[in-house]
Amino acid sequence: MNAMRNVFGVDVGGTGIKGAPVDLDRGDLAQERHKVLTPQPATPDAVADRVAEVVGHFGWSGPVGITFPGVITANTVRTAANVAKDWVGVDAARLLGDRLGNDMPVTVLNDADAAGVAEMRFGAGKDRKGTVILLTFGTGIGSAVFIDGHLVPNTELGHLELHGHEAEKHASTKVKEDEDLSWSHWARRVQKYLAHVEMLFSPELFIIGGGVSRKADKFVPLIEGIEAEIVPAQLQNNAGIVGAAMVAADR
Repeated sequence: MNAMRNVFGVDVGGTGIKGAPVDLDRGDLAQERHKVLTPQPATPDAVADRVAEVVGHFGWSGPVGITFPGVITANTVRTAANVAKDWVGVDAARLLGDRLGNDMPVTVLNDADAAGVAEMRFGAGKDRKGTVILLTFGTGIGSAVFIDGHLVPNTELGHLELHGHEAEKHASTKVKEDEDLSWSHWARRVQKYLAHVEMLFSPELFIIGGGVSRKADKFVPLIEGIEAEIVPAQLQNNAGIVGAAMVAADR
């Protein structure tokens, strides 16, 4: 396999871990992705085993980019909202690199940042200037903020307080499912959240990512009163895989 233009990407989420080789010229998966369930509890060793399972499925060797649902600085995990708290303080690149082996240099970054990098290069944010904010709705709410195409890493806007709660406890896709909210009811919650973020950052564009981006037509038209343009992520739920591979290739 040509490892020069293909780099492997893995997206670690609160419910699933998925990965595939990525064609960096097209910004798309080079093969159909392989997905496994995130172990419960999602401890470092258990997650590392599942990541190795995903990478091993393809018989891959070469660079691997891996997303993580939390703040990552200098490869070290600082927060872990939707996985086991044991992750905090762990050098994730070293742990995962040891599990995968010497022929697979590992880069780890925040999951929403990875999705944002992919959307800005190949998707809804391509050639957009000014402030662009990607928000991924899933188990929680992830965020990636870009100023004239440059990433401001680890923003974690899903933890902003909204009505006395963390925003992601009010407006994530998981909350929609757990509380069996209609699309219109959930859209009102998302609208309140976007209004709060807009008040703080005044972006030109909101990109809505995560698995729910496939169903953007069911809720985005219901969101009112937001000045910024609101569009669904074009790479949808593959954005994290693609962005992880892109950052791994750059490093």
